[in-house]
Amino acid sequence: MESALDLLRQLITSPLVYLLLFALTAVDAVFPMVPAETAVITAAVLVGGVAPELVGIWAVATLGAMAGDHASYLIGRGGGARRLASFPAQSRRRASSEWARRALHRRGGLVLTSARYVPGGRTAVTLTMGAVRYPLRSFLLFDAIGGASWALYSVLLGYFGGLAFQQDPLRGVLAGLGLSIGVTALLELGRRLGQRSRRRAAARR
Repeated sequence: MESALDLLRQLITSPLVYLLLFALTAVDAVFPMVPAETAVITAAVLVGGVAPELVGIWAVATLGAMAGDHASYLIGRGGGARRLASFPAQSRRRASSEWARRALHRRGGLVLTSARYVPGGRTAVTLTMGAVRYPLRSFLLFDAIGGASWALYSVLLGYFGGLAFQQDPLRGVLAGLGLSIGVTALLELGRRLGQRSRRRAAARR
């Protein structure tokens, strides 16, 4: 077991691993089921707190996330509006699209920084921003902030998970993933409570 972990730690600094991280974080923008965050957390745990490697993981994850977001934005811009409108009224995709439109109307580009922590939110928001022709320059700015902050968040989860379980990296990965799931659940709960509060306020008017 120890020899396998040593091998993984050596492989984690390989250029191929960085390329894989870039690909996963990019594809995750269009296909949310891709385990991009899991990969970043795992990599951060395995490097064992070595600063240069952590910075490298953060940079690659940031660039990959931004590349994927821009691809999703361009998909939305190139006919995504018709596709979004074609979703069945009661479908989950239609609900996500409508949520993204409302959030974009209320908070503007800032929604792009917070949507990453909502299940499926990143894809819905980037597609919608492209579909409504949100200015590309502003999209780039908010996407850079969102991508960098999400990558830092994921790396720190892995770093602290690895720090807490230095002799057992698997537990470190599980701890990081557990924290991530907990934060996502709390944010989703807050979002749903906020929606319920706004509906009640609107019903009283």
